Amino acid sequence: MNIQLTQKESALLKDMKGQEELCIKKYEGYADKAKAPSLVALFRSIAETEREHLKTVTQMMGGTVTPVDGCALSANNENCVAYSYANQEDSKLDAFLCQDMLATEKHVSSMYDTGVFEFGDPVARRVLNHIQAEEQQHGEQLYAFMKANNMYQ
Repeated sequence: MNIQLTQKESALLKDMKGQEELCIKKYEGYADKAKAPSLVALFRSIAETEREHLKTVTQMMGGTVTPVDGCALSANNENCVAYSYANQEDSKLDAFLCQDMLATEKHVSSMYDTGVFEFGDPVARRVLNHIQAEEQQHGEQLYAFMKANNMYQ
């Protein structure tokens, strides 16, 4: 479906694209640094979803909106098991990585929230709302890992 973007919508999409690119870089880089194998898997999994978001936002920037299906979202928290860290430094590193990504997800989610209210096309709003829900799920997954490993304060 094609849409005509306003100048404001184009600017919002440009910002969203930059944030998605940043998320991908951070998740991929953090996957290489994380100590817990389950956290590495979580970071890689979320990076894949962020790539899909980037693809969707890029298509929207070109004036194409693909409606989302009506399937329900559900967070996969299989990576929230406690990990036995070899030392305190490894645990602190993973906690920092998770805290940084949780803060990033909060920011990105708020950008999509703004987009939901600013876009005129109802299909575009639903697509942005769907992405926002997935960003919130990422936060839920990070929180679950942190809680299981006594990292959330």
